Amino acid sequence: MEGKKKQIAILGSTGSIGTQALEVISEHSDLFEVEVLTANNNSALLIEQAKKFKPNTVVITNEEKYKEVDEALFDLGIKVFAGQQSLEEVVEGENIDVVLTALVGYSGLKPTIRAIKAKKNIALANKETLVVAGDLITKLCQEYGVNIYPVDSEHSAIFQCLIGEQYNPIEKIYLTASGGPFRGRLRNDLLDITKAQALKHPNWDMGAKITIDSASMMNKGLEVIEAKWLFDLKAEQIDVIVHPQSIIHSAVQFEDGSIKAQLGVPDMKLPIQYALGFPKRLPNTFKRFSFMDYPNLTFEKPDMETFRNLQLAYDAMEKGGNMPCILNAANEIAVAAFLQDKIGFLNMSDLIADCMEKITFVSKPTLTDYVATDEATRILANELL
Repeated sequence: MEGKKKQIAILGSTGSIGTQALEVISEHSDLFEVEVLTANNNSALLIEQAKKFKPNTVVITNEEKYKEVDEALFDLGIKVFAGQQSLEEVVEGENIDVVLTALVGYSGLKPTIRAIKAKKNIALANKETLVVAGDLITKLCQEYGVNIYPVDSEHSAIFQCLIGEQYNPIEKIYLTASGGPFRGRLRNDLLDITKAQALKHPNWDMGAKITIDSASMMNKGLEVIEAKWLFDLKAEQIDVIVHPQSIIHSAVQFEDGSIKAQLGVPDMKLPIQYALGFPKRLPNTFKRFSFMDYPNLTFEKPDMETFRNLQLAYDAMEKGGNMPCILNAANEIAVAAFLQDKIGFLNMSDLIADCMEKITFVSKPTLTDYVATDEATRILANELL
């Protein structure tokens, strides 16, 4: 239908990706409309967003904040729900065209599954969904005829390089990594790292969890696993290259040795806009890249001995089954503990490796197995702390 606006549901609208997605929607209000907004805890920002964008429905996951949100939005006729169950159900709304999953961590899995079963296309910013249950998610997408549009800048880059290449097999992909704030440091340099140091990312402005993951290289490890499922790759086809300037967002090498890369300034609004507007590239007022600002683009090998998390992610991917689910759950507990000063920076990797060794391995997990694995890993990780 010509002229009908795309109706967007944003899961996690108050986080870094969610707020930038709303900026993109603002700039293209002739093309997009907000149907659903959800937040976990930040009721004040959720209320402010709802008043501006007037969605049909909002969900506040923290049930204690329900009354505050409901009273603030009552006069606008916006439906307000609370709790985890509502978050999972809201994605099934018949008006929704695209569900942007911008939740942090494992919490994105069940709502994404519900959205796929309701035949909603997914703009995926929640990489943990594919890390935890990539096999299940990809099968469901095939079964329900649903597309996943990647929002991570690296996966968006690969997706963009593959347009028009559907009959050309990928030889390998290069996922670029900034190297985070501790690039070039050795293990001994990282013994006394504080969370304040780890939260200072050189190029990207992100939430606390993903910033710590970036400093420990776990973020790149999770992206490696996500890439395997998104682009149907084997471990040996995925290379990580440290590229401190974050201008080349990733690259694809084809069977003839030719490489296509996608470049641009580090700005998450670009991949968000590409995912929401696909297959069209939409004009915008974002900052433009200038080669003269970056006369030198440099590349180096990741140091997997110092940044063990990247190696652990490759190990989990090769093992398959529920191992990436164990990796993810242990990492979520480790990062939370580090942010509360309960564990050292390097000890996060030890905790994750311990859990990968001790939790029961399941080679062909069902959703029930993933849920049980996640729960068991969190219990064990907290005990090991």
